[in-house]
Amino acid sequence: MKTFCAAPVLRGLGKFLVSLGSVCMKLGNAIGARVIVACRDIAKAEAAASEIRAETGNQQVIVKKLDLADTKSIREFAEKFLAEEKELHILINNAGVMLCPYSKTADGFEMHLGVNHLGHFLLTFLLLERLKQSAPARIVNVSSLAHHGGRIRFHDLHGEKSYNRGLAYCHSKLANVLFTRELARRLQGTKVTANALHPGSVHSELVRHSFVMIWLWKIFSFFLKTPWEGAQTSVYCAVAEELDSVTGQYFSDCQPAYVSPRGRDDETAKKLWSVSCELLGIQWD
Repeated sequence: MKTFCAAPVLRGLGKFLVSLGSVCMKLGNAIGARVIVACRDIAKAEAAASEIRAETGNQQVIVKKLDLADTKSIREFAEKFLAEEKELHILINNAGVMLCPYSKTADGFEMHLGVNHLGHFLLTFLLLERLKQSAPARIVNVSSLAHHGGRIRFHDLHGEKSYNRGLAYCHSKLANVLFTRELARRLQGTKVTANALHPGSVHSELVRHSFVMIWLWKIFSFFLKTPWEGAQTSVYCAVAEELDSVTGQYFSDCQPAYVSPRGRDDETAKKLWSVSCELLGIQWD
């Protein structure tokens, strides 16, 4: 039985989780995949998971507690996961925050950096050996087209000197791309691949922190993807047979997409890796 773990966004959760049901079906003919949904809001996740079970017939959809804004929660989740699950074939790092007013995680990280990058970085680190043991396996990191506007500001990673919530989101999405690039390089020869993707502009509550974006989302809703449509590139990267040996790439609309020059900077990727390990207090060589 194939096992995969996904950390979905909390807002619009039900629709996105139902889209994960299509992954279940492709992995194991509707009932052959064990799906671990890692989520902060257990009540909402359980309600959405029930929809997946009903629509796909897959009863192996399990909800687990995970708050990516708290490294203690991440470590507790990983510890329980490793104790209960003997295999992990696909890890989808999808959780994210956007346009947050300035705030910090439980560990003192700027919220966008802490949740969108460092949270996924630590989760992947803690689950990586299980992925290797289950190989062939895949890691899918959900980034964004917004990475084109990002920079890795090593002198002010937590935005304490200067903060713009739109740019903070862009910076974190660039970090996703660079993390994927360096991770893929380090995983060569392990049969574990790592790819990043842009899901598209999706009609969801991700923009809830910005009145202007909420207004624009309503006006241009006709041009936005539904949560189901927005999940398709994640599904593609998770299960497409033609991607069995593809790694370190960036996708949009289920095909390779252009990465910004900053997203292809190997030296910045290596430095970000080192700094991330230092911030999290881990050794990942």
